[in-house]
Amino acid sequence: MIFLALKHLHLTCVVLSASGFVLRGYWMLSDSPWLARRLVRIVPHVVDTLLLGSAIALAVISAQVPFVHGWLTAKVIGLLLYILLGTMALKRGKTKASRAVYFVLALLVFAWIVSVALARSPYGVFA
Repeated sequence: MIFLALKHLHLTCVVLSASGFVLRGYWMLSDSPWLARRLVRIVPHVVDTLLLGSAIALAVISAQVPFVHGWLTAKVIGLLLYILLGTMALKRGKTKASRAVYFVLALLVFAWIVSVALARSPYGVFA
C-alpha cells in the first residue's frame, strides 16, 4: 500500500515538474514577467524535493540501488544532466538563443529519463 502511494506521488510530481518546466521555459522565451514571481521560483523546488524524496523512498522499499541496477544508474545520470541543462535554459544561458537550445536539450533528456523508467533499461527508447 505504501509503495503504491509513493509511486503515485512520484508520478504526479513527474508530471507537475515537467509541466512547470515547460511553462517556465515558455515564459523565459517570451520574456514574461511571470517568471520573476516569488511563487514561480518556490513551487518547482517543493515539487522537485517531493519527486526526489519519493524516488529515494521507492528505491529503498524496492531494494533497487543506483550503480547496481543499470536503468536506475542511467536515471540518476540523466537527472544530473537534466538539472544542468535546465539551469542553463532558465538562468545561466547567456543569450535567448542558447537558452532555447538548452531548453530543448533538457526536454529531450527528460523524455529519455521517462523512457528509461518505462523500459527499465538504461537504453530507454533505444532499447
